[in-house]
Amino acid sequence: MRRTTATPADLARRAGGGRIPSQPGPRGAENLTEVDAVTQDGHTHPGPAVTPDGPTGPGPAAVSDARTGRRTTTAAATGQPAPESAAAPDRSTDPGSVIPGAGPVAGPERPTVRLREAGPDEPPRYAPEWLQLREGADASARALDLLDPLRIRLANLPGRPGGAVVHDLGCGTGSMGRWLAPRLDGAQHWVLHDRDPYLLHFAAVASPRAAADGSRVTVETRRGDVARLTPDALAGASLVTASALLDVLTREEVETLAAACAGAGCPALLTLSVAGRVELTPADPLDEEIAAAFNAHQRRDGLLGPDAVTVAAEAFADRGATVKIQPSPWRLGPAEAALTAQWLRGWVGAAVEQRPELAARAEHYLAARLAACAAGDLHVTVHHSDLLALPRPTGGHR
Repeated sequence: MRRTTATPADLARRAGGGRIPSQPGPRGAENLTEVDAVTQDGHTHPGPAVTPDGPTGPGPAAVSDARTGRRTTTAAATGQPAPESAAAPDRSTDPGSVIPGAGPVAGPERPTVRLREAGPDEPPRYAPEWLQLREGADASARALDLLDPLRIRLANLPGRPGGAVVHDLGCGTGSMGRWLAPRLDGAQHWVLHDRDPYLLHFAAVASPRAAADGSRVTVETRRGDVARLTPDALAGASLVTASALLDVLTREEVETLAAACAGAGCPALLTLSVAGRVELTPADPLDEEIAAAFNAHQRRDGLLGPDAVTVAAEAFADRGATVKIQPSPWRLGPAEAALTAQWLRGWVGAAVEQRPELAARAEHYLAARLAACAAGDLHVTVHHSDLLALPRPTGGHR
């Protein structure tokens, strides 16, 4: 939810009967050690990749600091067991907790990945518990129909020693790579971007190791906001990916992203952007009012929210790209009750922040919806859209 405050959190507390957990911080930071960047094939690379069971054996994850241009390595990504302090507590089954990123939390929030400068001390937006909780639903929802045209484009790229280079923006715990890498043939090198070293730890440790045809998959992680994104930042990239990113960007930021991809001749697969439509069964008279307030909240501060896919499609098309869009809805039933409950708290909480006059009715609404969810009587479809942009090949992509 967008930059929420304690007001809807109070609502979630009353409905759920519990406290709002604090945002996990970048634990394990003491394990980071800086080393120099290296240059390969005329391009600057942050160093060796993570290949937990590749030919070179276990190795550390390369973590590049976007502000210093230097890379760091994390001992937690060497394949050794994670320290207890870095383990994510399981709050997904606590009926009274609201996971940061899923529901309202106290204090301002910003997206994990920005295309403009952001303060270095801004708190991370997403808790790994939320990203882990939604990973199965995300994987089931992503549009498989977009993969064939993507495979054709990647197959036509010139060969390179390390295979296709994939930049995953706002990678979180790395779920996009776990979903996509095993569905593509050929060697792949994934560059995972996130400002939260705690999430990068999860992404590095749980990265995929083999492509669909058994080819090697390597990973490097880069810490820092994706600020002032330019074609140079994507030099040599074969593909840019992101999940649940477009709707937390402004029009200017989407234009910047489209220009960077077009300038680099690099396709973009941008999945799971909110579409502004939700269906709950059984229906309730307040459903539409909550949905409208939530959509308005999504558009706060110039963010695109439900308009993101339309704006992005226009931005890429204006730069000569072929754009394909497919639906990617979450379909949540009794088997996804924990995810549904967290989503409900965030959905209703954001609506109440946008329209505080809804608070009294929304409190009863949320309690009834959570009870139906717990009883296995609630089904929810949350509509998203996936976008594939195929820019005109340029430079080395001929």
